[in-house]
Amino acid sequence: MAPGALTWLGHATTLVEVGGARVLTDPVLRGRIAHLRRHAPAPAAPRALDAILVSHLHRDHLDLPSLRALDPAVPVIVPRGAAPVLRRARRRDVREVDVGDAVEIGDGLRVLAVDADHDPRRSPFERRARALGYIVEAGGRRVYFAGDTALFAGMADLPALDAALLPVWGYGPTMGPGHMDPEQAAEALTLLRPRLAVPIHWGTFLPLGLRGRHGHVLQTPGPSFAARAAELAPEVRVVVAAPGERVDFD
Repeated sequence: MAPGALTWLGHATTLVEVGGARVLTDPVLRGRIAHLRRHAPAPAAPRALDAILVSHLHRDHLDLPSLRALDPAVPVIVPRGAAPVLRRARRRDVREVDVGDAVEIGDGLRVLAVDADHDPRRSPFERRARALGYIVEAGGRRVYFAGDTALFAGMADLPALDAALLPVWGYGPTMGPGHMDPEQAAEALTLLRPRLAVPIHWGTFLPLGLRGRHGHVLQTPGPSFAARAAELAPEVRVVVAAPGERVDFD
C-alpha cells in the first residue's frame, strides 16, 4: 500500500494525499469569514488537486471566495441539493451525493459519502442540504473526513480506516448540538478504530472581539482530545498538528 499524508490547514480544511491523489476538504482559506477572525496563518490555495470535498453548507465549511481561489476545473463533491449554491463560485464540475453514494475520479480515487449528525442549514431562510462525512480511498488507503458531526452509533459501521480527521471543537467558547468536544471525539475513536487520528475544527477561528479570557479555546481542544484518546483508545496514534503541518502515515 502507498504511504499517505495529511496537512491540516486550519479549521476543517485539510489536504489529504493518498495513492498519488490530492483531495482538499472544506476549503476556508481567508483570514476572516463573516464575524469569525482567523488566529492562525491563512494558507495559500493548494494546487494540483484531484477533488474538493464540501461536507455541508455552513459558511465556515463552504466559503465561496475560497472556492473561487482554486482551479475551477477540479471536481467538487457536495451534499445533494447544494449545487445551486456552488454556481456562485463558478465551479465547472459539481457532483452531488447522498449517504452511500460513491464517486470515482481519475485512476484509482474513490470518495464515499457517509452520514453525519449536524444541522445542515446555511441559514434559517436558505437552502437545506444534509451534512455529510466522506471516506477518501486511493492506493489501498482509507481516510475518514467527518466534516462536522456529533458522536453517533453509525460510526462503528464504517470500514477499516487508516486515518480519521475528527472535529474536536468549533470556533467559540461554547458549542451547540451537532458537534463533538474532545471527550466525545475520543469516544468516537472507540467506534472508528483508525490507525491515525488528527483533530480538526479547532484552534483557528474566534468571533470578532473574543480573545482575552476566551483565548484558551484556541489552544486546549486538540491536546485535551489527545490526552483523553490515550486513555480510551491507546492503540490509535494521535497527532495534534499545527496549522500547515504535514503528518505522514504508512
